[in-house]
Amino acid sequence: MATDHHPREPSRYEKEAEMDPSGEMKSQTASDGSVHKGEDILAMQDLDPALNAKMHLVNNAIDEIGWTNYHWKLFMLNGFGYAVDSMITLIQSNIAAPAFKEFGSVGYANGQNIASYAGLLVGAIFWGFGADIIGRRWAFNLSLFICSAAAIVAGAAPSWASLGFFVALVGFGGGGNLVLDTTVFLEYLPGNKQWVLTLMACWWGLGQAVTGAICWGFLVGWRYVYFTAGALVLVLSLLRVTVVRLKETPKYQLTGGDDVGLVENLQSLAKKYNRPCSLTLEKLEACGKIQGTHSESRFSLAEFKIHVSGLFATKKIGLSTTLIWLSWTLIGLAYPLFYVFLSTYLKVRGVTGPTDPFYVWRNYTLANISGIFGPIVAGFLCNIKFLGRKYTMVIGALVTMAFFFGYTAVHTSDENTAFSCIIAFCVNIYYSCLYAYTPEVLPTAHRATGNGISVAFNRIMGIISAVIATVADTRTTVPIYITAALYAAMAVVAFCFPFEPYGRRSS
Repeated sequence: MATDHHPREPSRYEKEAEMDPSGEMKSQTASDGSVHKGEDILAMQDLDPALNAKMHLVNNAIDEIGWTNYHWKLFMLNGFGYAVDSMITLIQSNIAAPAFKEFGSVGYANGQNIASYAGLLVGAIFWGFGADIIGRRWAFNLSLFICSAAAIVAGAAPSWASLGFFVALVGFGGGGNLVLDTTVFLEYLPGNKQWVLTLMACWWGLGQAVTGAICWGFLVGWRYVYFTAGALVLVLSLLRVTVVRLKETPKYQLTGGDDVGLVENLQSLAKKYNRPCSLTLEKLEACGKIQGTHSESRFSLAEFKIHVSGLFATKKIGLSTTLIWLSWTLIGLAYPLFYVFLSTYLKVRGVTGPTDPFYVWRNYTLANISGIFGPIVAGFLCNIKFLGRKYTMVIGALVTMAFFFGYTAVHTSDENTAFSCIIAFCVNIYYSCLYAYTPEVLPTAHRATGNGISVAFNRIMGIISAVIATVADTRTTVPIYITAALYAAMAVVAFCFPFEPYGRRSS
């Protein structure tokens, strides 16, 4: 949070950071030989000076250690979390029709869609806020386990209403898991490897492809789809505990005032992988005491206010937070809105898809696999100096907009398949970069809260799209033009983002 403070003399450890004639930090060489500037994203935002100084030392220590096998483990098992989020959303949409039919077609036909988004919404807020209170570790491990258990039970649901409850519970666990995947990974990443956060979204497309494979094999019995998916997620949740053995993230320890645990954590990591780490408790204590990151009671309204107000600590941080939330809202409406109207739109234009299940699921799988490569391209683009994160998102949004406009020329099933693959690829360039950019520019003490609220806005729009699907006229081309226009708006918002993380480290 922003605090009123008098000018102070820099600590001796801040003075040790040599400056070049331009006033920037001199380049430092990480253990892997790569060079980075060592500038923290929020260092000049007039935040708590003790927090700024300590954060700089922690970032230096993480850079000293560099990329290790531990980061590979996080990339894999946090990536599984991405895959799980896409799995639970798509599985619900694929089993809804056969489940509704089995239960006598009684009730609200789009109920499962709304239940899923409602669970994802509550989960994002609950686990996002909770991770800033109790820490990343417990939220990271518990959310995925809840998701797996609820998915298995959903397969045995005795009624349409009970299925909706467990679908919401699946979303509750999965929604929180998605918020923590990026947060936990980022808070262990060296500055010159933060671009990998964008690349990690390739797991999202992989999760969609796995969903297609599960549904292809078991859709004749929708309950088996949930049993299989739930068992898979259960295995992943156990791997998180047994393989990663996650300790609390060093940046959460910093904002929580646990300097002793922080130093032990990073020194232990450095020792395990034979890397240098010059951070000491004395260096941290010399920076002073951090203020304003928690209230006296962590389970209180005051704590909630601190984490929300911290996202608006300065005008620039407040603008950044607002634009991020706007971006999540726009894509939360645009992405599902298109698919809500697509089937009716194609029928009106006489575009009939294949009826053979083999070709139906082949086309579905092709589109999902295409989505895997969008984050790979985004990871490459966002690490180019003159593009960075902002302009990668601008490019992704504009290219997606162009192909949505082009969709109005689709007249055959093959053209529909081709455009579906291209759009899945292009939209993930934007989406993957937004997923990574959001935690990168949020303050560490309030990162999970800000990330959770961002995802929550996205889920609210998903609920609205499900309602629109029930009441709106889906026979015109207007929804496609609206969707394309929404992506144009996303490009404008991305262009206006006040922070560019390229070459800088999360604060």
